Amino acid sequence: MSFYNVLFSSNFEIVKHYIMRKILIPTDFSETSMNAIEYALELFKYDTCEFIVMHAFADEVYNNTMEMDREFFEVFKDKYRNSVEAQLQKEVVVMIKKTANPKHTYNFEARFGSLVDETNDIVERDNIDIVVMGTKGKTQNKEITFGSQTLQVIKYVQCPVLAIPIGYHGFPPENILFPTDYLIPFKRRELNLLSTMAKSFVSNIQMLFISEFKKYSHRQEDNRLFLDHCFRDNKKAYLQIKEKDLAQGINKELNDKKYDMLVMVNHRHSYLENVLYHSTIEKIGIDIKIPFLVMQSIQR
Repeated sequence: MSFYNVLFSSNFEIVKHYIMRKILIPTDFSETSMNAIEYALELFKYDTCEFIVMHAFADEVYNNTMEMDREFFEVFKDKYRNSVEAQLQKEVVVMIKKTANPKHTYNFEARFGSLVDETNDIVERDNIDIVVMGTKGKTQNKEITFGSQTLQVIKYVQCPVLAIPIGYHGFPPENILFPTDYLIPFKRRELNLLSTMAKSFVSNIQMLFISEFKKYSHRQEDNRLFLDHCFRDNKKAYLQIKEKDLAQGINKELNDKKYDMLVMVNHRHSYLENVLYHSTIEKIGIDIKIPFLVMQSIQR
């Protein structure tokens, strides 16, 4: 179901021929989700964008209908969908009131299914550029430190995912930390996404190479040249830290300097893929208090 701000329809006709960035925002109608929405609206305020706000509600229906006959189950599901759609429409109205940006259009979808499956379905259907969602951040419950739902999306959705910690309001992203060993084959589309985001706010991209060895392999040299080309219009710097443990090296850099976003790449057999398949994000060993962008160097 769609919901457009009619006041901006004429403006939309002017810009619709330009590249439209598509952004999917899963929401659970919490303060955490609204914080992620506000961050996304600000981050992409200079871009022509379509925002799709989505809520997957299958678990909520199943948890409330365990003893219910099938006939009543279907009735309950339809009523619940209507309720979710009404909540989504209210959330879109809030988005419009917050920015009134003529470059932005808005859709919402209530989806009966799991969060990961429905997110992936929309990503594939609409060729989504990035998924933005809130995460719980540090809590006393170690099992939900990074938010189990957010972790599942990061692990399984084949699209860049930007996780915004609850209560995070640091903006604009002046300094972006991008740790890499230069061994992963980067995707041009995802690097261009990061480049555009950084250019919008004249952000500095700090490439961080953590290794005890000074000399690059031929693969590393080629990948670094590719990065340099993709970020040719960006402010950027290159730094090497001699450290055996990747997580310790990243934490040291995060603690020593002020960064506003952490970027990592998930790829087959990469460090990030290995640690993501543990139960919680804490297994990464990185204290993430800033927006965390995970780029998926995997073919869709």
